[in-house]
This record gives sequence, C-alpha cells and structure tokens, in this order.
Amino acid sequence: MSRALEAARRGWGDTHPNPMVGALIVENGRVVADGFHARAGEPHAEVMALRNLGRAPAPGATLYVTLEPCSTTGRTPPCTEAIVRTGLKHIVIGATDPNPSHAGRGLTLLRKAGVEVIEGIIAGECTDLNLIFNHWIAKGKPLIAGKIATTLDGRVATRAGQSKWITGAAARRDAMRWRGLFPAVGVGAGTVLADDPQLTSRIGKNERCPARLIFDRTLRTVGKKLPLVYADEHRARTIVVTGSNPNAAKRAILEKQGIAVWPLAPKNWFTALREKCAQAGLTGLFVEGGPTLLSAFLQAGALDYLFAYRAPKILADAEAMPVFTGPPRPRLADAFTLTDVHHADFGDDQLLRGQVIYPAKKP
Repeated sequence: MSRALEAARRGWGDTHPNPMVGALIVENGRVVADGFHARAGEPHAEVMALRNLGRAPAPGATLYVTLEPCSTTGRTPPCTEAIVRTGLKHIVIGATDPNPSHAGRGLTLLRKAGVEVIEGIIAGECTDLNLIFNHWIAKGKPLIAGKIATTLDGRVATRAGQSKWITGAAARRDAMRWRGLFPAVGVGAGTVLADDPQLTSRIGKNERCPARLIFDRTLRTVGKKLPLVYADEHRARTIVVTGSNPNAAKRAILEKQGIAVWPLAPKNWFTALREKCAQAGLTGLFVEGGPTLLSAFLQAGALDYLFAYRAPKILADAEAMPVFTGPPRPRLADAFTLTDVHHADFGDDQLLRGQVIYPAKKP
C-alpha cells in the first residue's frame, strides 16, 4: 500500500476536484503493474494499472488501491465494474470513500461479485493524502488552510519586521510542495507590497502556478509599477479580492492585464469568499498571508486547517511580531486547538499540521 501511495502522489496537485489515487497489481508477491489518476476526466488509477498490465491478471492476482473504487458513473464508468470484468478475486483497500452516500458501496458491490476485499490498510495515510478532496466532499466547501513559520516563542518577524528566514531551506521547500498541492494560494496586500512574491510552486526545474488570490480591500497594490503577480506570464491566474466598491480606474488596470477582480461586501465576507472559490472550481486555498490576514480568518472561524512550521529560535522580545492576535482568552478552554495532528522534521525545523477546532461558544 505504501508503494500504491507513491504512485498516487504522481498526481500531486493535478487531480482537482478529484482525489489522488494509486493502484498496483501484484502477482506471486511481485508488482507487475501500477497506475495513478492523473487528472479529472482521465481514467482512474485502477483502470490505468490494468491498462499498463496489458493483459488479463493472472489467477490469484491482487489489486492494491489507496481509495475505495468508485461505484457510480461520472466522467468515467464505475471502477467496480472494470475490476469485476477482469476476473480479479482479491483487492486491498486503503481509505473508504469520504462521501457518506457512497462510503462502502463499492466494497459491497465487489463482495457481492465474489471478490475478496481487505480494507483499512494504512487508512490514515491514505485518507490524509486527500485532505482537500475529503473536506470538499464532506462539507461541500473549499478547504481554507493557513501556513505560518514561527520562532519557538511564536513570532513571525522581529520588531523591525525582519522575517527572512525564520525556517531553513528544507522547511521552505516543504511549504513550496504544499503550495503546489492546493489549487489556490492567498496573500494580503501587505505581503505583496513588502515581498513582491511570485506565489508559484518551484521545486527543482518544475514550476506550478496555482490560482493566486490577493486580498486587497482598497487596491493599494495597484500603482505605477505593478507587482509580479499582476505582470508576469502567469498573471491570468491572479485574482484580486477587494471591497464592494473598488476604485474604477485601478480595477480597469487589473482587468486590462487579464486579472479577475472579486468585489465582496464586508457583511458575510468569508462566506462570500468560499462561495466565489467554489464557483471558480477552487476546492482549496492555501493562505500564506501575514498575521493580520491569518488572524482575521481565524477569528472569523474561517480557517479549517493549519500548517505550522517552527524553528529553534527565540526572540524573547515582547515587541516582535506575533503570529496571531485577537481578543483576550483568559481560559484555556477558550483556546483554538488542532486535531488529527501530523508531525514532520526538516533538519532542526518542525512542521505541525492539523484541522482547526474552534472553542465552544459560551451559552
């Protein structure tokens, strides 16, 4: 199943709104073919593994697949039917379908057809692979994730504003990898003006450009010299999220560049943002903004997931910039917490990531 996960990750960032899935065919203890889902509308991993085999599976062959085979017709036929037609009698499953209407249905159909099904093999890893897809299917909303990099005492910059670099190169590469997974990345106007970032995912010679959302209520990022995200070869992938009545001249400059402008009213702003992302087919948003932007998402209850990188550095300065701000929370019971937490080390730096749980509202 670990080998099947490796195959699935070959679709990293390319399969939205579909999940990443990998499959292997094993005969006599040897992997004879593999496959993965490359992008929506193309064959699923199970079908690709069977195609790559190029013949009927041998008697006693086993199919390993990271996610329960689909049992309904979408842009492609059901994989359960394709599996039964091959004569395969053994299948090992990682995670079950996250859709409550479909979960377990494919397994039941396979068992009724005489296929031996073993399920739940490294299910946690298989489920975690598709955190964006799972959220989208279960809640019908884009997953909004925040990314922070802090010192041990929770600071993102010195009192003078210096933040490059808190974490080392390995941690920054990992953050770039996650940026490449999400269909959209978001930053605030302050980050654009201070850093003029590209907001692309650059790993080795490969460059990927997600949709780039710039949160700029007053269009202060539109000046005589346009930042990279408004002028580079990927500018059509840029969206400016602004106030309900944006400056007409500045909006015209952006639209002349081929940049979409999303004016959102202050009331229900976060709900409107999710709806616009969903309409645009953006099932996940990776917010890399500064403390003001991330704190706004958190305090509004709009941050679903957090990637928290931490470096073994201590500023010990009350005036250094904290990562989150908000109203007083005198009780630990009022704290925000993370669940389903995952840890990773990158040299001396650490990553802690998980789903954000909000404190219960007081009666």
